Amino acid sequence: MISLGDFVFLGVYLSVLVGLSAFGLHRLHMAFTYLRFRHASAREPSPPEDWPQVTVQLPLYNERYVAERLIRATAALDWPRDRLHLQVLDDSTDDTVTLVAAVVEQLRAEGHDIVHLRRSERQGFKAGALSHGLERAKGELVAVFDADFVPAQDFLKRTVPHFADPGVGMVQARWGHINREFSWLTRAQSVLLDGHFLIEHTARNRSGRFFNFNGTAGVWRRAAIDEAGGWQHDTLTEDLDLSYRAQLKGWRFVFLPEVVAPAEVPVDMNAFKAQQHRWAKGSIQVARKLLPRILRSSQPLKVKLEALVHLTGNLGYPLLVTLALMAPFALHRRAELGLHQTLVIDLPFFLGATLSVSVFYLLSQRELGRSALERWATLPVVLAVGIALAVNNSRATVEALLGQVSPFVRTPKLGVVGRASRLNGVAYQARRNAFALVELALAAVYLLTIIQAARAGLWVTVPFLALFLAGFLLAGLGSLMPPRAVTPSPLPEAAP
Repeated sequence: MISLGDFVFLGVYLSVLVGLSAFGLHRLHMAFTYLRFRHASAREPSPPEDWPQVTVQLPLYNERYVAERLIRATAALDWPRDRLHLQVLDDSTDDTVTLVAAVVEQLRAEGHDIVHLRRSERQGFKAGALSHGLERAKGELVAVFDADFVPAQDFLKRTVPHFADPGVGMVQARWGHINREFSWLTRAQSVLLDGHFLIEHTARNRSGRFFNFNGTAGVWRRAAIDEAGGWQHDTLTEDLDLSYRAQLKGWRFVFLPEVVAPAEVPVDMNAFKAQQHRWAKGSIQVARKLLPRILRSSQPLKVKLEALVHLTGNLGYPLLVTLALMAPFALHRRAELGLHQTLVIDLPFFLGATLSVSVFYLLSQRELGRSALERWATLPVVLAVGIALAVNNSRATVEALLGQVSPFVRTPKLGVVGRASRLNGVAYQARRNAFALVELALAAVYLLTIIQAARAGLWVTVPFLALFLAGFLLAGLGSLMPPRAVTPSPLPEAAP
């Protein structure tokens, strides 16, 4: 007979599984929506008769390894030189300032319209820098590139023509990954980003839902920025915030999956976690700020529902941590119920929470032409890395829900390209934190739980438990390992 305590425990446990399954099924919905609308792209616009003035903003903060590469890449953009205005928004406090000044001076001597803007105070972080530059911008269109991006020469000629439609406020390109093959971590991150861009962005944009500017590799109509209230720094994701405000004002966005802007993904776990913490916390901050306005708006129900799931998606991480804490204690109940009952309870949720997410990422890699062997070989690592973020992103989510303010922590960029980069010393390191010990403790718990499950003959649960073990080990050990840095190597011919 089940006691009251067991009944409450089981109720909470099943509620957590239902919540995670709902988020997982939403990924499946995105995959089906993508398949339905992937061929619904708008007709390729004709080149404009009169090329508009474009300002390219390059926000920098201590980027000695990649600053020159970025500046020279944007100076080489195929666009009439008298219509291209480059702004290097440099908040650096190290020798990046001297390096940038030399490059800017050289390019100015070659006839480029380029300025090196410095602020006395780094107020508002990136949002503040973009706003500061916007006050001095010459262009009716504004492109933004983060320090680790290397836009192709034809970037503007493939994106700007879409602004012939006066209702278009922003055009976003897909991110590529110049260091995808550097390590297992960079490969897993690349798959995670591919799913977000190729599947989610395409599905949302082409089905008439809102999607967001990703902070870089996009072009804005300045009027859309101004009408939406400009860059604001009361959240850590100023790009997501402005995106929803602009679309609520009626501006339409365009996503171009065929236009790829190569960039670097973090090479060590601490840098990756710092980036993910900022994104997770920022999305919940935007949810608190804008969801009431979105839900009260006159937007269609499908837009409101998708915005609700999009902005609150990181609530899945506290659910994941709760599941991780409860699963070992639920194991003895499984042993009492037996294999048949275990399958009846667990299998539907496993399919909802895990299989649907797997389909989502496998589809993104298939669409990018990855072989079946590569897709399936990478999948377990991708799932484990998702679990590896559970503690880190749960902390970010709780901080945002509690209204805790934290500074904008930049992601270190090291100029890493492919596998050829050589390791050496580096100036930029992401901070470690004590939560790595929590992750290792959870890994130890799951090792013991797997042993217990094997002894009880519950082999069907072992793969699920092994994912948690692998995720927490990757997060804990990866955070405690010395940071890896590189000597930058030449860019490859192509960076899909």
